[in-house]
Amino acid sequence: MKVLMVNGSPHRNGCTARALREVAGPLQAAGIEVEDFWIGSRDLGGCKACGYCETAGKCVMNDKVNEFCALADHADGFVFGSPVYYASIAGQMRSFLDRVFYSSQGSSRFYMKPVAGISNSRRAGCVTTYDQFNHYFGIGNMLIVSGTYWNETHGFTPEDVEKDAEGLRCMRAIGQNMAYVLRAKEAAEAAGVLPPEPLSGPLTNFMDGK
Repeated sequence: MKVLMVNGSPHRNGCTARALREVAGPLQAAGIEVEDFWIGSRDLGGCKACGYCETAGKCVMNDKVNEFCALADHADGFVFGSPVYYASIAGQMRSFLDRVFYSSQGSSRFYMKPVAGISNSRRAGCVTTYDQFNHYFGIGNMLIVSGTYWNETHGFTPEDVEKDAEGLRCMRAIGQNMAYVLRAKEAAEAAGVLPPEPLSGPLTNFMDGK
């Protein structure tokens, strides 16, 4: 089993990376492979609503989004991390998530897979960012994993994050809980208890009543 750890910070080894490492520890201790994925520091354009992905199954912009989606097809769980910018997900990460989840519609890439979103701020804005993450996970029909508090750490530098004992404890709890969900899914499938088939149907447009 493998969990992808997605670092949405432009700083590869900053506060977000430190928090993700804390989540990774319990997963690795449970024998679950962890793979880091950094979205990078180059510009990631936002979704253009061009519709290309609806037929091609991938984004028209061939960058970190398509690279991640190819890996995600073979992953069993995910942890997405972002720094807080103006009480919100960082801009690069927002563009990344918009395109990843939109271009994944109609696939089983995320269906019924455990996921957690974590954030780091100097002082405030973590809860807003945590909420934003869950919007993507909910529409993706995913199993949202929590910790001992909101999924957040605090610090202006990685050294500051080291001092956030409660935040780091929450990160470890996320790792433990995700490991449990993955093992429980594995046991359920071995016992013949399989995930339900995803439901689909017409979209409701409230402007024309259809």
